[in-house]
Amino acid sequence: MAIANSELIDALRETAKRLKNGADYAWGHHGACNCGNLLQVTTRLSKEEIVRYAQTGIGEWTELAQDYCGVTNAPVDLLISELQKLGLTPTDIHNLEYLQDRSVLEKLPGGFRWLKRNVREDVIVYFETFADLLEEELLSDINFSHGELLRELDVPRSLYEHKKKSEPRPAFLQINS
Repeated sequence: MAIANSELIDALRETAKRLKNGADYAWGHHGACNCGNLLQVTTRLSKEEIVRYAQTGIGEWTELAQDYCGVTNAPVDLLISELQKLGLTPTDIHNLEYLQDRSVLEKLPGGFRWLKRNVREDVIVYFETFADLLEEELLSDINFSHGELLRELDVPRSLYEHKKKSEPRPAFLQINS
């Protein structure tokens, strides 16, 4: 699974939003498919520029990710590098393109179902659900209590630890035993 981070979450949500708003989408087009649309958001490259870069390699995004070599700096490798900087692995790239990560599919609104890789609405719900899943993971990694956070920030204890005086309860709230 991808490394949960706010940049990836934001990019997935922005891509889904752009697709909802009518961004060009064509699954068989390197610059306008699932990964192509995500790259448009993260790199600010046009779909035409992404196609030119992608065509320096051979195959679809899955094959390009598997063949990635960080040493060559070939144009296609720069695109894959951008996806990996977001926290995606070659498996994640494959799953984004084919909408196949079971952990994402299990969290879909309405429950598990298979999605079609070339249906805009399926791509949108997959990207939104993937972003939600990553956000849950990111938030679950935050284990600071309020007091721990304040101590970490070096806030003097006297500002956040107040001792309450024990006050008697009003008669109507007292429990008779």
